[in-house]
Amino acid sequence: MDEATRRKALLALLLSGVLMGALDLAIIGPALPAIQAQFGMETRGLAWLFNLYVLGQLIGTPILAKLSDRLGPRPVYISSIALFAFGSLLMVLGQNPLWLFIGRAVQGFGGAGIFPVAVKVIGDVFPPQQQGGALGLLGAVFGLAFLIGPVLGGLLLNYGWQWLFLINVPIAALLILGAWRLVPKGTLGQDHKAFDGRGAVTLSVALAALAIAVTNFDASAPLSSLQATAVWPFLLTTAIFLPTFWQIEKRAIDPIIRPAFFKQSQIAIATTISLGLGAMQSASAFYPALAVAALGVTDANAAWLLLPGILVTTAASPTAGMLINRLGAKVLVVFGLSFIAGGYLLYGQLSLTTALFITAGCFAGLGFATALGAPIRIIVLNEVAPGDRGAAQGLLNVSINIGQLLGAALVGGMTASVGGGAPGYQFSYTVMGLITATLVLLAVRLRSKAAQDELNREAARAS
Repeated sequence: MDEATRRKALLALLLSGVLMGALDLAIIGPALPAIQAQFGMETRGLAWLFNLYVLGQLIGTPILAKLSDRLGPRPVYISSIALFAFGSLLMVLGQNPLWLFIGRAVQGFGGAGIFPVAVKVIGDVFPPQQQGGALGLLGAVFGLAFLIGPVLGGLLLNYGWQWLFLINVPIAALLILGAWRLVPKGTLGQDHKAFDGRGAVTLSVALAALAIAVTNFDASAPLSSLQATAVWPFLLTTAIFLPTFWQIEKRAIDPIIRPAFFKQSQIAIATTISLGLGAMQSASAFYPALAVAALGVTDANAAWLLLPGILVTTAASPTAGMLINRLGAKVLVVFGLSFIAGGYLLYGQLSLTTALFITAGCFAGLGFATALGAPIRIIVLNEVAPGDRGAAQGLLNVSINIGQLLGAALVGGMTASVGGGAPGYQFSYTVMGLITATLVLLAVRLRSKAAQDELNREAARAS
């Protein structure tokens, strides 16, 4: 096939892989009651089915992203898909909750490699003028997953909750066959260097401890919760291992995360914004609770009120990607952050009606599609050498995941601090909106389109 056709087939493959991983986040909700009934699990156990997936992603993302730079994208992409399928199979075949937890963690670890490797491949294979549109489609896939996930989950539940995970196995097999043909092998330019095993282990321990501490943290009683043995030992572990990891990375021959990344202002700004956007994403999980408390609707109707915002996000993501070449990433990130801030301040500062609730959700959805999708990815792609693209995208994903963990705890704590209910949630959204407004001030320091174009021309001349 010619090069243009091959790129289209490759993009379809990458989108399918990302959709499979994203669907597994959206589709598990309908399965939880059936799993609880079969195994007699408590609510905390069900929560860990979500949290172990996030924990697996936190640990897997920097490792698999780095390996894609060292070994090339094809073997890492195939391994990621295979691990995801293996985790799905463990959940289907498991006879007790322990196997469900192990399978969910393996799923998360494998799924962690799918998105950053896909972004790396787009940066390696697609010309600059096509990268924005391709990355925008990857962002749209997430919105699509949350639209069709509950519907697909409801249909498959008629045949047993196991089918929600078993369906991943044949899909993964097809993706592996396609990846073998289409995903480039890449280069092995760094394979002679020792792998940063000490850094990988140290970072994994630090991130795992942070995830456990935040998961066990009780936002309604923050002071007593910080003193609980389910929280403070893990926070202490994170406080010890993160500085240790940083010292290891400064001496490593080929570090998991290059300290030099943070010396580049554009990467440091993009990483900080991604951390904040992750926190804002986790705040969006409280939309239904706000609708129930402020509007008096049922849980089911609250879910329907989210649909317009999801549709806006899904439609705007590819559009934002295509606008990068015309407007530049900086304009889109500033625009997106401004709309998130505006949407959250509408939630927090006005007397909510159904129309206003939907409007605020659409504002925030447009902001997430514009700021968190292709533009922030392009900024980092432009700042690193091809051999570091995987690791740099992995750093963005880890920042987003950490932000999601911290944001959920922050919203829960702020809501409880003012007595909960509608006033509590509105106070939380006001604060989150103001935090997002400060990120706008940070985003204006990103490189303008003219400056980026000049940098690209200089790089082209040098090559």
